[in-house]
Amino acid sequence: MVFASLSFLYLFLPLNLALYASLRSLDQRNALLVVFSLVFYAWGEPVWLSLLVATTVVDFHMAGAIERWRGTARARWALWASLSSNLGLLAVFKYSALAVATARDVLGIELGLPAFALPIGISFYTFQSISYVVDVWRGAVPAERRYSRFLLFVSLYHQLVAGPIVRYVEIAKEIGGRGHDRSDFAAGVTRFCGGLFKKVCIANVAGELVARYLDGDLRALSVGEAWLGLIAYTLQIYFDFSGYSDMAIGLGRMFGFHYGENFNYPYVARSATEFWRRWHISLGSFFRDYLYVPLGGKRVRPYRNLFVVWFCTGLWHGASWNFVLWGLYYGVWIAIERAFLARVLERLPRAAGHLYLMTTVVIGWSLFYFTDLGRLALFLRVAFGATAAPLWTPELPSVLLDHLWWLCAALALCAPVAGLIRVRLSAWAVSPVRLAWFRGAALAGNLAAVLVATVLLVGRSYNPFLYFRF
Repeated sequence: MVFASLSFLYLFLPLNLALYASLRSLDQRNALLVVFSLVFYAWGEPVWLSLLVATTVVDFHMAGAIERWRGTARARWALWASLSSNLGLLAVFKYSALAVATARDVLGIELGLPAFALPIGISFYTFQSISYVVDVWRGAVPAERRYSRFLLFVSLYHQLVAGPIVRYVEIAKEIGGRGHDRSDFAAGVTRFCGGLFKKVCIANVAGELVARYLDGDLRALSVGEAWLGLIAYTLQIYFDFSGYSDMAIGLGRMFGFHYGENFNYPYVARSATEFWRRWHISLGSFFRDYLYVPLGGKRVRPYRNLFVVWFCTGLWHGASWNFVLWGLYYGVWIAIERAFLARVLERLPRAAGHLYLMTTVVIGWSLFYFTDLGRLALFLRVAFGATAAPLWTPELPSVLLDHLWWLCAALALCAPVAGLIRVRLSAWAVSPVRLAWFRGAALAGNLAAVLVATVLLVGRSYNPFLYFRF
């Protein structure tokens, strides 16, 4: 099940909210959320529910063992058992096919590829579970004594299958005690509707352009079409993933949970370093706290640590070498910025730094999109005019005109324009009359977003979430 679906919007979520509001006991509400979360996860692939539950059982008991035997060799063995279990699941279900295919190509021998399907959300929920066990090991949080609460933490459907990666320490108090605040609920609804609009009205439209220009015969593309397709993908992946994160954060607030931000307008950045402080914040902080710093951070072999992190960041996104190439691509740029480029960028006008960053990012998304390295090479040759491809085709201007308003809206929403307007209106709505007007406008905006999204969902078949495959 996905958030941007009619079954979720008009059946699953209303039923969950109605039943949740009818309960008064926190334990009952938690139990209800566990049931709905497991149903949500099992909706499309019920077979993998057992894997999710097995992960929570192992890590719940290993964290308890770490706390019970703290300071002993048994605690260390429990930590390694948890890490081995989680990373082993990722290795088997996500990376075994890549390992076998690579060995087959390098050694030149016939090997059958594993037939494992990728369990949805495994990269997200295993990282959440790892962060919990490691935090217990570090003494940052006490081990949860009730399995039902730990299962709720891992399985909460708001962020289960595509993040943000939530740490137990961030919501432990809310699992054990939270209210049902009306202002939080209203803010959550607005955040959810905004994310729904970003996903359905911007990302899905961009996805149709991407499929049109990047999924067909690349030799038939003009240079302009290649760049339009790549720019469309740049917009699609941002609005798809940030829209999902907005919906997840909004859903959490509806039920009393406050998840951290996962995106902070990354396309306004002026360096690759700044970009990655703004893009997929929960993943970046995970690798920083649980890999980069333990390796030595900036104190011991900083460039080695940097490239280890970016190798892992790329590999986390998918079992294909293009993702590793994409991760190392950013590792190189960040290393160059650390060496000298950051100081150069500080002396240049803001527009120059932004141009550098967006050129870097847009080209980088080509490495991310094409899992076939042969198609990637061909695409780059077309995009940079290294083939006989024309600069544009007669229909390209009409395509641009047809999508002009959509493109302008998408580019505007890449900057914090809506946030600034919201802040100004909040400051303006100081009197009861103005406050009522502001709330009415917010309600009308939410209803409009849901209505437009519903119409588009009924009329279009293209509606995947890109990060479901990671």
